[in-house]
Amino acid sequence: MSDLFDLPFEEDPDEAEPQAATPALSDPSTPGRGEGRRVYTVTELTVRVRDHLEEKFFEVWVEGELSGVRLWNTGHLYFTLKDSSSLLKGLMFRSALRYLKFKPADGLRVVARGKISVYEPKGEYQIVCEHLEPQGLGALQLAFDQLKKRLQAEGLFDASKKRPLPALPRKIGVVTSLDGAAIRDILKVLRRRYRNVHVVIRPTKVQGDGAAAEIAHGLRQIVKVPHVDVVIVGRGGGSLEDLWAFNEEPVARAISISPIPVISAVGHEGDVTIADLVADVRAPTPSAAAELVVARKEEFSSHINRLHERLVSCAQGRVQRLSRRVHELSGRRALAGYGTRLAMTQRRTDELTRSMSDALRAVFSVRARRLQAIERRLDAFDPGRRLARNLTTLVAVDAKLRHGITRRAHDSQARLGALAGRLDSLSPLKVLGRGYAVCWNDDRTHAIRDAADVKKGDTVHVELSRGTIAAKVSGVK
Repeated sequence: MSDLFDLPFEEDPDEAEPQAATPALSDPSTPGRGEGRRVYTVTELTVRVRDHLEEKFFEVWVEGELSGVRLWNTGHLYFTLKDSSSLLKGLMFRSALRYLKFKPADGLRVVARGKISVYEPKGEYQIVCEHLEPQGLGALQLAFDQLKKRLQAEGLFDASKKRPLPALPRKIGVVTSLDGAAIRDILKVLRRRYRNVHVVIRPTKVQGDGAAAEIAHGLRQIVKVPHVDVVIVGRGGGSLEDLWAFNEEPVARAISISPIPVISAVGHEGDVTIADLVADVRAPTPSAAAELVVARKEEFSSHINRLHERLVSCAQGRVQRLSRRVHELSGRRALAGYGTRLAMTQRRTDELTRSMSDALRAVFSVRARRLQAIERRLDAFDPGRRLARNLTTLVAVDAKLRHGITRRAHDSQARLGALAGRLDSLSPLKVLGRGYAVCWNDDRTHAIRDAADVKKGDTVHVELSRGTIAAKVSGVK
């Protein structure tokens, strides 16, 4: 679909009106002949200026330096073209931006093609860009240099990340086109050098729109095939445009994350692509890649059936034809500026959405801070935490109480032992144990301390250390 943006747009001379038929903007401060002065509203004047610019500058080429480049979440690109003394606002829709091969950045000098229009809410005139190309350096070469610099900074080209090839691979994966010379060269060499090898082919496009995505998808699929030990990805020679799919980031990323070694065989020996720099091994040609991956054998044990992919380009051709038709219709006077006005509305919507998002984020931030403050206050009065603190205090007091009771018991027991010892030392039984005796009256109510307390014939009891003796008094002295 590149011709939609690369070919200049030309109006049908039969449909174009004479220049004199275009109404000129009148000066609202000067009355016309025979009529009162015309006073415009700001919107009316802006609309007339927009219509005039879109009709007179339907297609222009502008050279300048990019500044303030930014990509909005809608996919549209906004920028400013400037030279030494002037600035021009610019807009590039997502539908046109997808066909750029390089990444617009501040400081690049470019040539822009598009139409001049007016952004009504701010009264700014701008160029609605349909095509950008770098001045001097080609777009493809610039894109190559930009991607190479970025991937090199990430370390994807480091020699420490290169893996050795397996000595005797059981299965060899090949990601390429079935209708190109590369697959025929690879199979020819493999058949001659290693008869027992098993080749797994993942057909894919190798040039044109969507080729890079297909190659990356093919790499991700083929490394999942069990027992595939090495992968060859590449194609035959061609121009820089033909080889461009191997200079795109999806292919480089797919090679860098491959769990098995990858051999890049793109073009001829003098062609160097991003895929060559990222791959574990670079082969100058597809045939050389096949020679690198296998040891010499007389022939393959079985024939590899050549599969021929029938690519149907009907859908792509139809899209291109419809795109050209849409472009032709957009150039007609009745539809001129419709897409631009729709884009201006989209831009206004984007600005309002962004403002609303900022306001909501600010409100949410304030509410979040208030919620955090309330949570901190609630934490201070949390019954669970207070119960835990009280339980801790209770445990400490209980331990202290138990310790006090135990110590008090020990002290009392020691004191009781001391008193018992003293009591035992004063016990009459101790005296009896030394050979003394105690004499009791007959009914054992009191001890006899005086001989006058008994008379002859009374019964007394003599208590010894061991046992008691009942005796009768035979005399008193």
